[in-house]
Amino acid sequence: MRNKFLGTGEHGYNPVRKIKTVLSGLHYAVLYDFSVTYKLVLSILVLAATLVLHKWVDLLLLLLATGLVLITEIVNSAIEALCDFVEEAPNEKIKTIKDISAAAVGISIVVWVVVLAMEILDLSTDLR
Repeated sequence: MRNKFLGTGEHGYNPVRKIKTVLSGLHYAVLYDFSVTYKLVLSILVLAATLVLHKWVDLLLLLLATGLVLITEIVNSAIEALCDFVEEAPNEKIKTIKDISAAAVGISIVVWVVVLAMEILDLSTDLR
């Protein structure tokens, strides 16, 4: 798709190309970033249980929390990779940028863990 601000890229909107790009990025993140992989696997297990038990609100809440944590993990990885690409030597400004990005991930992980723990507790009482 053409970038209207920079005047670069191809003309026209191609949704298939966009979907391929999204899937390629997700594939890369799952294969090469363990923090994304384990969060996705844990969430899928609990999401499957909420789906089987027809707990729709719980399913949506967990889906939202998982989406939040995966988005922040992927954006954090992209920011870190970009920082390392721009400046390989130790740099205090780059460290600050990476720390702020890591803080965003930390906040989203806390939200995800609380939601996941509450769902696991709720599911364990339902299964008894």
